[in-house]
Amino acid sequence: MNEKQKAEFLKMAERTLQSGKNSETEGNMEPLYDIPVQVTAVLGKTTLTVSQLLKMGPGSILELDKQVGDSVDIYVNNHLIARGELVQQGDRLGITMTEIVKS
Repeated sequence: MNEKQKAEFLKMAERTLQSGKNSETEGNMEPLYDIPVQVTAVLGKTTLTVSQLLKMGPGSILELDKQVGDSVDIYVNNHLIARGELVQQGDRLGITMTEIVKS
């Protein structure tokens, strides 16, 4: 997907979110359903020295600056689209979306 296609996709998705679901919008969106997108959630940051990084291996724990309940950013194809809250469900982490970011 090139930059123009990404921009058009994001505009159409924003219009859909603003207008709510209806049969006309859903019909227009159907060709987009099979387009793969990269979703990234930024869970936190940390600072390490090179020697600390080189000591890491399988099973190493990387402590981040976020905790359950903190805000996280959600990107689609490197564009910020939403913010959410980090939640824990059993031994898994998840994100509850709390805000759609309008660009």
